[in-house]
Amino acid sequence: MKLPEGLQLIYEENGLTLTDGRLKLCADLREMIPRLKVNNLNGEMIVKAARIKSAEGPLRLLDATAGFGEDSLLLAAAGFRVDLYEYDPVIGALLEDSLERAKDVQELKDAVSRMVLHKEDSIEAMGKLEEAPDVILLDPMFPERQKSGLIKKKFQLLQRLESPCSNEEDLINAAFKAGPRRIVIKRPLKGPFLAGRKPDYSLSGKAIRYDCFHIR
Repeated sequence: MKLPEGLQLIYEENGLTLTDGRLKLCADLREMIPRLKVNNLNGEMIVKAARIKSAEGPLRLLDATAGFGEDSLLLAAAGFRVDLYEYDPVIGALLEDSLERAKDVQELKDAVSRMVLHKEDSIEAMGKLEEAPDVILLDPMFPERQKSGLIKKKFQLLQRLESPCSNEEDLINAAFKAGPRRIVIKRPLKGPFLAGRKPDYSLSGKAIRYDCFHIR
């Protein structure tokens, strides 16, 4: 795969690592272990936003913007069967390496067994699904997040790979056309609605908001 100038992928003791020679970034789902306890999971807003109370059996969720898979891990730990889509080949490689390592971690392997990674464009994939998922999760990058002072310096590396979402209309239109029962969109608390579409309702925390569309 072709990397932006000055970046390289190397294997280190902790796993596949993205570096510019100064900063390093390695995806590691072990950092999520404290949040996977049952009592903590029940309080996670993303789990509350995605759950469908009337549903029977495990819900199928499509994460159209997987990133490093933290949100998908929370949902998988809560019982969802999750298909993760990541179009950026570098992020996809880092996520794939992280998932492989997580299979050997006692606290993660059960949740990871319910996660399937697809390294492809979710917009195209959602147009070819044979069966509609129960829930689609959208979390596109956005300018507000890139300017946030909360970003650790190492995430400057990610900003050199991905630009803010420029195809919001295509992304949300593909999600609706896929025919899920619910669409959940992760946004900054005071950020605009994705593509200007007002949700049926929202769940808000201190910094994040989940906009929810009830389709059927």
